[in-house]
Amino acid sequence: MRKKLTILFIVALFPMIFAGIQSNEFLILAWNDLGMHCANKDFSNLAILPPYNNQKSQVVKKGDAANLPQLITSNVSITYEIPGNTYSVGKTNFWTFAQQLFGVTLAPNVGLTGAGLTGNMALDAGNNVYHVDGIPITPYQDNNLVTENPYQLTLIKLYDGSNNLLASTQSVIPVSNEINCLSSGCHSSETSIINEHEDANLTPPVLCANCHADNALGLPGQPDVPSFSFVMHDKHKNKTNDCYKCHPGPNTQCFRDTMHTAGMTCQNCHGDVANVAQTIENGRQPWLQEPSCGEASCHGDNYAPETGKLYRQSHGHAGLYCSACHGSPHAVQPTTQPNDNVQNVALQGFRGTLRKCSVCHGVTPTSPGPHGLMPSAIETISSDFPSQNELLPNFPNPVNESTAIPFRIANSGKVFVDIFSSTGRYIMTVVNQHFAPGEYVVKINAQSLLPGIYFYRLKVKNSTDTKKFLVIK
Repeated sequence: MRKKLTILFIVALFPMIFAGIQSNEFLILAWNDLGMHCANKDFSNLAILPPYNNQKSQVVKKGDAANLPQLITSNVSITYEIPGNTYSVGKTNFWTFAQQLFGVTLAPNVGLTGAGLTGNMALDAGNNVYHVDGIPITPYQDNNLVTENPYQLTLIKLYDGSNNLLASTQSVIPVSNEINCLSSGCHSSETSIINEHEDANLTPPVLCANCHADNALGLPGQPDVPSFSFVMHDKHKNKTNDCYKCHPGPNTQCFRDTMHTAGMTCQNCHGDVANVAQTIENGRQPWLQEPSCGEASCHGDNYAPETGKLYRQSHGHAGLYCSACHGSPHAVQPTTQPNDNVQNVALQGFRGTLRKCSVCHGVTPTSPGPHGLMPSAIETISSDFPSQNELLPNFPNPVNESTAIPFRIANSGKVFVDIFSSTGRYIMTVVNQHFAPGEYVVKINAQSLLPGIYFYRLKVKNSTDTKKFLVIK
């Protein structure tokens, strides 16, 4: 029996209050692999997706002034649970029809992979990650079987070999039932959809992927039958360009991240509904081949996923997954949903990408880190609305060990502050994140800079401002 803490009672009632147990030696970084997992609620007629959610985590042994942090994959165990959501049978009729749809008989509240709503995370040693796939969660908590709660929190705990609790964290486990052809107002009934397939002789319940290949489920479908993603986008391309008609959804609002806040839409990355269908017809594999952060029109090579992998599969700094610091696809931090930000607020004291180096290192490093970012601290000076985007003179100048660069932001947007040599050669990035209007100051460690003249540039959308400083040793 695991040791129980009094705080767990508080967590079940007030999950947003829980900040995680932070040990002096270890920490857990946990995340969901997607910004949203979807499932039907009613499986008596049509099944598109079953209850199936994934969680991943990595364990970091913290560093100090003499030692770098390490990823730990031995002599520890990790458990997961979902406070306030302890069962799924009765919240959906999936278990009633699992045998007919998937050919398996499942125990109550156990999903297609054998995972339940609580349990142990398994180790994928090749990727230095603990994971559990196929958690059969529904969006309904035990105390409310009517209103969807798409952004619930897991409670993930780290134990040593003697079952002593070392650390814990909370991670969003996003799930929505807002996926059906009726709620969007397009079809009168699921039976009418089945009847449109008059040549197929279908008898409910019907799993769409039995005929139409679906890479999300790993099902090949039938030969010469187009994939599910293609037929859905192709059939609806002249009817709508509103992705929320099918993808969750007008209520769930699953695209909620920093790109959404900056004004981007689904179409900025994926193109319109017709383009999605056309690219599949041209040979793209849906779900397996998707837009990349490293494309020239986006963030460029310095932010590219690993070769041949998607963002959600890729590792970055020191073996950490990209999602461990940045968040899941469509939920890249900071997001508009408070629960998405709980873990990083607990770790570093503020929302957004996990970028406070001392969280893992124990100290602030003196050399650039991932993406060439220089370890820095950003403070808010004022929340007033400046009249323009501008750099203010850094101080001190000349610079020896460190300096502070103040800047003002007139409109919300992605902000970059980069440093260049006197010849214009890129040196490092000290700011790369979304800001609200206001005045800020970024403090940088300049010990790795050689003596000489440097330029620092503020870039916000289409505006730039440049100033220079002198480094002396």
